[in-house]
Order: sequence, then structure tokens, then C-alpha cells
Amino acid sequence: MNAAVRAVTRGALARGWEAFAVRNGYAGLLAGSIDPLAARDVGGIVQQGGTVLGSARSPEFVQPAGRSQAIANLKKRGIDALVVIGGNGSQTGSHALSREGFAVVGVPSTIDNDLYGTDVSIDADTAINVTLEAIDRLRTTASSHQRAFAVETMGRDCGYIALMAGIAGGAEVIALPESELTPADVAARLRDAYRRGKTHALAVIAEGASCGVHELMAYYSAHRESIGFELRVTRLGHVVRGGAPGAADRILATRLGAAAIDTLADGKHAVLVGIERNAVVRTPLTEIAGRTRPVDTALLELARTMAL
Repeated sequence: MNAAVRAVTRGALARGWEAFAVRNGYAGLLAGSIDPLAARDVGGIVQQGGTVLGSARSPEFVQPAGRSQAIANLKKRGIDALVVIGGNGSQTGSHALSREGFAVVGVPSTIDNDLYGTDVSIDADTAINVTLEAIDRLRTTASSHQRAFAVETMGRDCGYIALMAGIAGGAEVIALPESELTPADVAARLRDAYRRGKTHALAVIAEGASCGVHELMAYYSAHRESIGFELRVTRLGHVVRGGAPGAADRILATRLGAAAIDTLADGKHAVLVGIERNAVVRTPLTEIAGRTRPVDTALLELARTMAL
């Protein structure tokens, strides 16, 4: 996200525009936490994880009075347009502001990669790589001790991180909200891996899957002998969100941040700028707000083939 903030700021300044930072998301917009930005203010942030601007939920922004206050705060400072960097909640807010007549351009940033209008969102690649690093380390331990590990990764109701990290990490089982497995299903696949002579096994589970790690361990406790492997659980939690951005995310964020400024310069707004087939595209926020894109569950068959 910081690379996108940098690109928006410097792209605007290069056109002779003024740039401002809204601190702590929509909550900061309502509170009037808006500061001018110069080119040097965004120096040295491209390699940092998280967001230097801060982020906060704002229940008040959902109400018409809250949005009216937000727009008033922007106009008070002579601000003509807003670039919103974020995921589904943020872009739903973008759409709400645009419907009330304010010029808004969205930039997709979510580890879940579940926004329409882009093939990939900022943060998703880094989150996958952080998850994959953990999976690789656990595989080393699993192999040494001839165990199975169940790894729960973030994603809420979207299994994108679990699917991609599971394929890249060679997982024997991947459980997603979009393609549910029961604890018995997971146990059966681990047992099959044991019978095929594998010395270890990994199950990667999205946090939104109904077969969570608690359910899986309860099943294992009752059927320990039939699975073959000893089973251990690792919940990655918010560590997935804490990585320094990789090159792919820095480049993507820079392209999209600059594209947001280009869009406004073209007199366009109420759109999300994204990447499709490596080209920058603009999708109306009306097609983005309130929708989530499911993962490609056809890739699960590829994962099963590779786990033989």
C-alpha cells in the first residue's frame, strides 16, 4: 500500500497538483485528519509493509450524515478528488462517495484478491509468499519428525491465499470456503498419503473453511490411530499481513497508483483501476461494490494431482 501512496503522491505532484494524506482511512476523513504531502514525505516507504497512513474502521461513515461530513472536510481543504486504496469495504465506501457526487478512483489492495476489476490486488502476492515461507519451514519439521501439519492461513471467506500457497508448497490437502471438506475428508487424504509411503504431509486450511483446525484436531483426537501420522496445528494469523512487500507488489502498486492519477487527469472517476492481462483497466465502481470474486476451484484438481 505504501508504494501506491508514493505513486499517487508523486504522480499528482508531477502534474502540478497538490496532494494530501488522509490518516486512518474513513475514520480520519470524518475527523478531518488530512495533511499536505510533499515528494519527500513519501520517500523511503516503498519497502515498508502495512500503511504509513494508518487504517481504521468507521461505522459512522456508513450513514449518510457521516459521508456528508467526509465530503465537507474534503471540500473545506479544496480537495477535488479522492484515491481510495483498499479492499471490498474500502471500495464499497468509494462507491458510496461517488454516488453522492464526489470524484473517487479506487485502487485494489487486499490479501484476499477477491475484488472484481483486476486479476491481482496489491498485497496478495506478498501474503502468499509469507504463507509459503511458513509452509516450507513446517515441511522441514514435518519431514524430520514424520508428522502431518495442518496450517491455517488468513482469508476470511476467501480461500485465495490457502489455494495458491498450498499449490506452491506442495500440500497434500487444501480446504477452502469455496470447496468445503469435512474433517473426515482431510483425515482420509492424510491417511492415503501415509499409506503411499510419504514421510510427512501438509494440510493448508483457509480460516473461513468449515473444516477449521479446531474441528480437525477434535476428529484427530477421536481417530488418532487410523490416520497414521501424528498431527500438529499451526495458525499463522496476522503474521500473514506483516511481510515486507515483494518486488511484484511494489511494481503493481506503483503502476496502479500512477494509473489512478492518469485516470483523474483524463476526467474519469467512479472507477477502480486494475490489471487485466498485464494491462491497466478501469472498471465502474458500480460493478465492484458489494461483490466478491471466488477463487478458481478448478486448481484444486491440479493440487491433488501434484500431491500423489
